[in-house]
Amino acid sequence: IKDNLILRDLTKQITHLNIDIKETIEHCSEIGSKIFTLILSLCKNLIVLNFCHMFPTRNYFPPLFYLLWENCIPSNLIKLKINVSTLVDCLYLLDGPLVCLSTLIINVSSTFCPLEYINPTKKLPKLKYFSFTACNYTTDYDDLIVPLLCRMINLEQLKLYLSVVRSDSTYIDGTQLYEQFLIYMTQLKKFTFYITTIVSFRTVRLKLQSNEDIQRSFIGRGYQQVASYIHSKTFSSNGKCHIYSLPYDFEYFVNLDNSFQGGMFHKVRQLKMNDVIPFENKLFKLTSQNFPFLEFLYISNDYSQKDNQHSSTLITFPYLKFLDLKWAHVDYTKLFLLKKNIRLPCLSNLSIEYKSLITITNNFTNDTTQFNFDKLKSLDVCESFVRPKNFHQYFPLL
Repeated sequence: IKDNLILRDLTKQITHLNIDIKETIEHCSEIGSKIFTLILSLCKNLIVLNFCHMFPTRNYFPPLFYLLWENCIPSNLIKLKINVSTLVDCLYLLDGPLVCLSTLIINVSSTFCPLEYINPTKKLPKLKYFSFTACNYTTDYDDLIVPLLCRMINLEQLKLYLSVVRSDSTYIDGTQLYEQFLIYMTQLKKFTFYITTIVSFRTVRLKLQSNEDIQRSFIGRGYQQVASYIHSKTFSSNGKCHIYSLPYDFEYFVNLDNSFQGGMFHKVRQLKMNDVIPFENKLFKLTSQNFPFLEFLYISNDYSQKDNQHSSTLITFPYLKFLDLKWAHVDYTKLFLLKKNIRLPCLSNLSIEYKSLITITNNFTNDTTQFNFDKLKSLDVCESFVRPKNFHQYFPLL
């Protein structure tokens, strides 16, 4: 490309570029990193770059830190949207040669970062818009993420999606958010967030806030409407707290449990449900009503339902196309895959344990018309198996 005059002239004219990598393939991470570096080295007039889709079902995180050099990055880049592997990559983009960068929308797989990469005194005055998503649990909120946010002194819009694990501490609330970093953002006009805090006590035991305490902590500090709920019956922690700004402004919702209070989530396309208390049918009915445009659903619950008497009102997920039941008790398999319980008119991808499939079909002897298999184009059973003779009758599109 570098030796082709036509292509070289073309790259000089590119100012806006959108690259969407839809599927993760073997060696994709290495290839993607090289593509990203090549783009930055060739497109010297680039000012806006969207590299890979942000939707969380596309788990593509190129390791950029070891492939970026100062002499190959266009210094006039003002907006960047990207997935990265670690917080190190995020810091390099912010502290490196992108001196004009004013908007960064970033999805981080891991918040791991060696302390030598942290410079809490260096401010980021040109950054106006910062969106930070870390769906995986992090223990680095207080030590790494808060100091990073404190550097953004001229930020006008902030968007955070975090799942935080804390030891010997309390839930993140409105008071902490304000005193830890919002107080330093004097230009901030909009703050959108979803934050889950999981707290475990190891050496000391503190009194955790009630939901009323959480709500009071947001009063009088300029927050918009905030929803919250607390789940105290967890297996490996002393409590879990969810706080999020309204209206809900994310495409995904993780860690939904039995303490969910309801609400309308029109933007959500992906939902992950997990708990150590059984999910009952009323919660799924509430979910179908509150997440009307849901497309991807993951259920993690190994506990049998206590009340499996199904309602006379049929539950419907009209747009659901992906269902993951790998970590779900067979009760939820029966609930979701039998048409008499739940209607799934668009289901095309199913992930399930083979033994659960054998159970609900009675070893492929039950009536084929009673299952939500009509439009399945992908079936993941987590193991190899020999298809029974009548397999095609259950899955006509496979």
